[in-house]
This record gives sequence, C-alpha cells and structure tokens, in this order.
Amino acid sequence: MKKQNLPQQTHFIGVLTPEDITLTLEDCRRYMNEAYGCRSGHLTPIHVTLIPPLRLQDEYSTEDLVKAIEQDVLPAGLSFSAKINNFDAFGDRTLFAIVEKDEKWTALRDAVYSAVIKAAPACTKKDQRPFTPHLTVSNRDIPAGVTKDAIEVMNELNLVETFPVNNITIFERKGSRWEAAVSLEI
Repeated sequence: MKKQNLPQQTHFIGVLTPEDITLTLEDCRRYMNEAYGCRSGHLTPIHVTLIPPLRLQDEYSTEDLVKAIEQDVLPAGLSFSAKINNFDAFGDRTLFAIVEKDEKWTALRDAVYSAVIKAAPACTKKDQRPFTPHLTVSNRDIPAGVTKDAIEVMNELNLVETFPVNNITIFERKGSRWEAAVSLEI
C-alpha cells in the first residue's frame, strides 16, 4: 500500500494555562520522559486545544485568523474559570490532566471554529464528537501497559485547581515544533 503524502499542518488554536499550572504539568512531562522515555508533544506549550492542527492554505495567514477572532469572538466576552481535577487517559495513547467539562468550553470552541471557518473556508471542519477539554501530558509514545501506573503516580499530586480561561492562542508550526505565535486576551 502506497503511503499518502498529506500536507503538513501549519496551525492550531488553544488556550494557554497560567504559569503555576504549566510548571506542574511540565514536571509531569519530565516524569513521563524519565520513567518511560516519552517525548511526543513535550515541546508544545501546555494548553487546551480548541481547534486541532490544520493546514492553513497559502492564500491565508495567521493575521487573517487574528482578525477574525478579534472581530467575531473577543467581543462576545467568553472568558470564564475552568477547573482541573486530577489525571486520566484516552486509552494507552494520551495521558492528560482532566479539565472539567463545561458548556462555556463548548461555546468558546464553537465561536472560534465559526470565526476560523469564516476567515479561511475549507481549512478545517468542526469535529462532531463532544468537546473534551484536557491538558495533555504525554501522547503517542507511551509504552503499552504503563498508563494506569502513571496516572496513579500523578494523581498523588491531587491536582485540583481553578484557572482563568482568558486567552485564545494561535500556534504555528516552526520546523518540527509548535510555538505560540499570537495570544489574544479574552
């Protein structure tokens, strides 16, 4: 079977966490690296993904996304407080800090999707699955069978925190890394 060459993803949109939470979750990433050799995603800033990685066509720019979010999302005043409640995993593939579901997350995600699709039609489409906000610690390269033990270790931290959802951040791919290119205050 011939492998398809898919166009490289160029952008994604998320919400950055405050420094104290970022530092705690970076410690968790270090633990996963030292204990299990996990490295996938560890260079990406800690965030909740609103719109997963997409390819922004050449005729559009990051500035187009910024303008659309400034015009269509920021005036809606969608900031709120979110809560983290320990750790879980999506199977053996992704270990994360649980961000409690809230209709405010869905409203924010939907508003950002609408703005992005309006600014750059056909660059992405809205995921039809229910939105599950989370803060990824490790993904893709977690060895089989270790997730349960890793969650137990991390849950000893008793990470129960509230944080402000006060930004929408556009990430750009720079080589093999994702960088926060523009962060807009909600």
